[in-house]
Amino acid sequence: MKTLISRGIQAVMVAVLIGSATFAMMRSLPGDAAYRIAAGRYGYDNVNTAAADAVREELALGGPALPAFLSWLGDLARLDFGTSLVTGNPVIAEIGHQLGASLALAAVAVLLSLLIGPPLGILAGLRPGGVLDRALLIVSTGLKAAPQFLMALILILVLSVQLKLLPAAGHGEARHFILPALALALGLAAVNARIARDAMARVGAMPYYAFARWKGLSRRQTLMRHGLRNVSVPLLTYLGLQFVTLVEGVVVVEAVFGWPGIGHALVHAIFSRDVPMVQGTALVLGLSFVVINAVIDLVTQRIDPRRAA
Repeated sequence: MKTLISRGIQAVMVAVLIGSATFAMMRSLPGDAAYRIAAGRYGYDNVNTAAADAVREELALGGPALPAFLSWLGDLARLDFGTSLVTGNPVIAEIGHQLGASLALAAVAVLLSLLIGPPLGILAGLRPGGVLDRALLIVSTGLKAAPQFLMALILILVLSVQLKLLPAAGHGEARHFILPALALALGLAAVNARIARDAMARVGAMPYYAFARWKGLSRRQTLMRHGLRNVSVPLLTYLGLQFVTLVEGVVVVEAVFGWPGIGHALVHAIFSRDVPMVQGTALVLGLSFVVINAVIDLVTQRIDPRRAA
């Protein structure tokens, strides 16, 4: 119950801080917002002074900032995210349409990272200082250091352009998930592998682990009964932190691959000065971080052997 209460308070603080930050940043951007919004509505080739003036008059742009922000907070208290300045549709409907595509991509990326990173890390942690451990350190450091947009471009160049194995962009088929999900997963897997390696090496050096082997348990039995549960705790804890990296990567990767998700929509909303859309999208991403951390806290409390004891 304490966890839920603290996360609820955190959610309210996140909503206010994100709303304030996005509102201030959008208002401080240079240029005429009316032209940007008109371009988002009618296309850049069809924008003229008359269209921009009509948008400015319709939306009452350029008014005082404080009343506009207070109005947004009041709407948010009623769970009303407002209306998109470009499409005229409710922001919550726009986000609901795009969020599913982003969640599907993020889920596949996290699954791939867990299938790649932790098994390699556990194997390396069973023999610290071995060949696999040293090779994993080099590879994981390189993958972690590489920007995700660069990783995405390399995957497109190699697997799509050169080998012609996968499409460079698209949506709607299973094969369209592979490149963007892999671009996100490789960086996550690099960190997962190091966390699993360090946790496994630490567990393997514990007296109870050696005692399990002394009792006659095989290596596999010792690992399954005394190793994996202890290794899973830091991995699950880090998944919450990985969400920040995942959100950053989703925005970039969706733009590179043309994936119709919330990150791609956020980029277009910023260019179009669609303030309610930017605020709503950023708010959903921030609250998702709070929810995921709350779930991870609850799961960790259940599986942590120290708390179970």
